[in-house]
Amino acid sequence: MNESDAIIFVVDDDAAMRRSLAYLFDSAGWKVETFESARDFLQRYAGHVPGCLLLDVRMPLMSGLELQQELNNRTGHAISLPVIFLSGHGDLAMAVQTMKAGACDFLEKPCKDQVLLDAVSRAVARSVEESRNAASANTAQSALARLTAREREVALLMAEGKASKVIARELGISDKTVQVHRHNTMEKLGLHSAAEVARLLMASGEI
Repeated sequence: MNESDAIIFVVDDDAAMRRSLAYLFDSAGWKVETFESARDFLQRYAGHVPGCLLLDVRMPLMSGLELQQELNNRTGHAISLPVIFLSGHGDLAMAVQTMKAGACDFLEKPCKDQVLLDAVSRAVARSVEESRNAASANTAQSALARLTAREREVALLMAEGKASKVIARELGISDKTVQVHRHNTMEKLGLHSAAEVARLLMASGEI
């Protein structure tokens, strides 16, 4: 995924503010989608593209803070979506609360265009990087799923740089059996060295 794929999601109950922000981001070359309420966003957001969420704090029915909490409570999001709060009613306590909950920035209205664009750029870069890492982890986990339990044990010990004789001793099997498992593991994963196995395991999050 690249930053060109990113979308800036604007949630604000002020129609004039939504139009202004949409124009700003569009002029800067960003893709942008606007929502008049937090519930509107939750109903329409598919969670499959990187970007960032620009949130007003005070909105009817569900506030920006409540939307942030709702997103934090949900699991299995395919894409990381950093949150930037933009509010005309902010105070230090509120800013601290949002940052503790994971927001990457808290800006007060009116905000200079360049300050806002810089904040969005940082958030999108973070989202894209986390999305790439998640994609790599999913690919690695799918590859490792093809291994048997014993092959996975051998792969983990290979990743530690242990020789076949050492692996055989630790697992209580013969050196020849370890060689067979090593061969099958490499073949199934399409790899050629223990170092490559280690990188795959790291990408999957297993080590």
